[in-house]
Order: sequence, then C-alpha cells, then structure tokens
Amino acid sequence: MELQDQRVLVTGATAGIGQEAAKLFARRGADVVITGRDTERGAQTVAAIEAEGGRAEFIAADLNDMESVRRLAEQVGEVDVLVNNAAALQFTPTLEQDIESFDMMFDVIVRAPFFLAAALLPKMIARGSGAIVNVSAMSASVGAADAPVSAAAKAALESFTRSWAAAFGANGIRVNTIAPGPTRTDGAVGMLGDGLEQLGLATPLGRSADPTEIAEAIVFLASPQASYFTGATVAVDGGFTAI
Repeated sequence: MELQDQRVLVTGATAGIGQEAAKLFARRGADVVITGRDTERGAQTVAAIEAEGGRAEFIAADLNDMESVRRLAEQVGEVDVLVNNAAALQFTPTLEQDIESFDMMFDVIVRAPFFLAAALLPKMIARGSGAIVNVSAMSASVGAADAPVSAAAKAALESFTRSWAAAFGANGIRVNTIAPGPTRTDGAVGMLGDGLEQLGLATPLGRSADPTEIAEAIVFLASPQASYFTGATVAVDGGFTAI
C-alpha cells in the first residue's frame, strides 16, 4: 500500500486508461478523485472502486471549458498526485481539419492540464512534495499522418513535463509522462476498429496493450518507487517507437 492516504486526482477517469489507473491507485491505498463529463459513468467508477474496499469521489468537469477547470481545481483542493489523462482525440488529416475541433483538442490536451497544474502546484510547493503524471501518446514521437493536431497537442504536453520538472524539482515535485501505444480501450476501438490490432501487430511485442498495463506505468511513476524519475517520457508502446 505504498500510496496509503495519498490524495490523487485523475482526469478523464470514467473510462479506459484513466479508469483503470484510478482503480489501481485505490488498490494501492490512495484516496482517488476522478473527473469526467459523464456523471453516470463517474458514479459507476466510484461504485466499482468502493466495492473493492477503496476510497473515491467523482467531480464532474468539462476540460474544454476553462470555468469548469477552475471549479475543479477549487473543489479538489489539495492533492499529492495529479494525473493529466483526459484527452479529446480525433483522427483528421491536415486538409480536412476544421478550426472548432482543432481548438477543442488543444483546449483539453494542452490548456486544461496547464492551468489545472498551475492551480494545484502552489500547495504541492508549500508541502515540499508531489507528483504529476502526464499521459501522452506514441503519436507525439512519430509521423501521425491522419492525426497531426492531436499528435502536436500531446507533444506540447510532453514539453510541459520537461519544463515543470526543471521548474519544480527543487520543491520536491516530480513530473513525468507516459506515452502509450495501441491500447484496447472502447474509445480506441471505436476510432480505429481493426486498425488498432494492426498497430499492435506492428510493435515488437506483436500485440496491443490492455489498459491495465498502461495504468501500472502511471501508478509507478506517481509512486515512491519512481523517486528519481523526473522530466522523463516513458514509452509504454510495445517497442513501437524503438523501431
């Protein structure tokens, strides 16, 4: 129970990787705050955590809306760990990209994590400890022909990791990124269909990931076991970006 009594905020935690990470944090002893737009799925996630003996609460938030981001920061108060997992990914080639979804992707993936972290960091600084884990994607490191905007947004999130690690390391705060590869979430299957398994077959491990495998990496980077990790982007992609 290495995260006993740690307070953890996971954004985008009502499904997929975020949901599995929230469950795993709770199993390791943390008090978990989960966010998302869907209150029904939020309640279901809290119920699933509590059924295992864990502690969780749900705060509804739309990270595309800055006022909602501000309210989230106020409601959650102080946290030991922030996981910036929420995303709004679309696969749209450059010549077909519209302004509205361009702005939405950058608002959710870049703007919201920045200002949420900026709101929560002062209490981490005052305490002299804390951890932030940003969830990127392998598309930030490879040529994403059909997803240039989401890839650029994830690359910006990775840049925040390096900047924050440099800025707040002296305050005892560690900041890292995980960059998942093809992962079998409902969202990924809905967007990619059979293409998801084809991506998995293209990795050296020859398969896509289960969301729990990505969650393990998130929780590790937030835990005391990763005490000398900061400023790192850890590829959890079956070796895809290594070839």
